[in-house]
Amino acid sequence: MALSDCKFVWKNGKIVPWERATFHVSCHGLHYGTGVFEGIRCYDTAAGPAVFRLDSHIDRWFASARLYRIAWPYSHQDLTRAVLDVIRANGFRACYIRPIAFYGSHALAIHPRGCPVEFAILAWPWETHGSEDTLVTGIDVCLSSWRKFSSHAIPAKAKACGHHVNSVLALQDAAARGFTETLLLGDDGDLTESSGGNLFIVRRNRLLTNAQDSGVLLGITRDTVIRIANDLGIGVYVQKLDVEHLLKADEAFLTGTALEITPIATVDLTVIGKGRRGPVTAKLQEAYFKAVSGRNIRYHDWLTYVRLH
Repeated sequence: MALSDCKFVWKNGKIVPWERATFHVSCHGLHYGTGVFEGIRCYDTAAGPAVFRLDSHIDRWFASARLYRIAWPYSHQDLTRAVLDVIRANGFRACYIRPIAFYGSHALAIHPRGCPVEFAILAWPWETHGSEDTLVTGIDVCLSSWRKFSSHAIPAKAKACGHHVNSVLALQDAAARGFTETLLLGDDGDLTESSGGNLFIVRRNRLLTNAQDSGVLLGITRDTVIRIANDLGIGVYVQKLDVEHLLKADEAFLTGTALEITPIATVDLTVIGKGRRGPVTAKLQEAYFKAVSGRNIRYHDWLTYVRLH
């Protein structure tokens, strides 16, 4: 991800040069993680750059902000236009987009009372998470020694900056042990999610995934996969998942804006299914990539096109 290729950022309502997109080191959000953000993809399609499920991401950004009592003067339409403007200003055809809003500089008491809300939308060129081969061969995953935070302590349904310290710790531990990704258990010992994605298990040609009460962020890619699976006639069951479900799976994969649909090859070196992408995962991948690239008219309403000129 080449940030050096970025020329412009949307900051507090205006497109500004990259080097001017700065905030003070006393920002409340920097010290306490009091911010909310999104991760969005723009894909290069035959009809031009298209942002995938932009409306859903903006809606979730608003919902996260409400949970943290972050109020802002911008409408859904304003922020949609801002995302498209920053892509256009940089001339990107495919990129990752990071909208963020956080409490700024005023005081450093724990309560952010009086702190202004700062905004930025960044976009940068994107390469597929991992390699193209990974979409077939899968990745090696471990069970984390860190537990997922309880939804009774922090609202898992919000995509907030401070929440991701949990993911950072888990992924650092996994990388030190030689794994690509990690799965976190909840306090009850059930599976939750990976450091940055939702978990799906394939068993007898059916999909199993877990729900909000498992402490997972309800990912937009997760929702996309569920909807595509339903359209393909693949049954989807939402339930609690434990480690035994995973180890006995015919296939398993992770979903997320960065991960897209990434197969799991092994868990703690135990092979899952055939140890690579299975037929159900392949079918879902094919449908997903047709959707994001504008090659399936059924899902055209998921794409917001960017007019570069």
